[in-house]
Amino acid sequence: MGRMVRSCFQSMLKLVNSVVAMVGLAMILYALWMFRVWHKNIDDSDFPPPWFIYTFFGIGASLCVITCSGHIAAETVNGCCLFLYMFFVFLLLMVEAAVTVDVFFNRDWEEDFPKDSTGKLDDLKGFIKENFEMCKWIGISIVVIQGLCVLFSMILKALGPHRESSYESDDDYTPEGVPLLKNYVHQPSYVATDPLYGSRKDSWNIRVSK
Repeated sequence: MGRMVRSCFQSMLKLVNSVVAMVGLAMILYALWMFRVWHKNIDDSDFPPPWFIYTFFGIGASLCVITCSGHIAAETVNGCCLFLYMFFVFLLLMVEAAVTVDVFFNRDWEEDFPKDSTGKLDDLKGFIKENFEMCKWIGISIVVIQGLCVLFSMILKALGPHRESSYESDDDYTPEGVPLLKNYVHQPSYVATDPLYGSRKDSWNIRVSK
């Protein structure tokens, strides 16, 4: 029963982890597309580096790395891997929460970020304003999925790794249960004695009796 429950939570953790990986891949592809468009539109004048594109790409790559570690942790159910995975996901949630609070409660939040020379940040803001309800639910769904990743990791860490009950130690199984030892021969229970000493003892008994 415990193995079935553990396998179920492993599958659910892999599922929600795959969704986060898809978000990371989407961010990487979008960042590459923005960088391509920006590179085609620049001229010979000096422009500051497109920090927004690099930041978008870095967040997507970080999500992919985190999800890879999460898949390994879900497969092995290793306590150390699960703890590191939970730590990184929780740290990511804290960063997202800090940015969200700054954007919603600080009217001058744009001053906290460098100036974007590509103009893609303004395009993203315009898209979010036009599709605010959809973007809101997408953001909430991503946060919920990340929370489920932490929850499932905690449950798997509490359940612990798989334990093989068949071969826990060398003394826990008999040769009859091992297929490779079909020709195993039981050792006799008697103790063999030296026939020489045995014959001398018999001859001594005969002499005494005489």
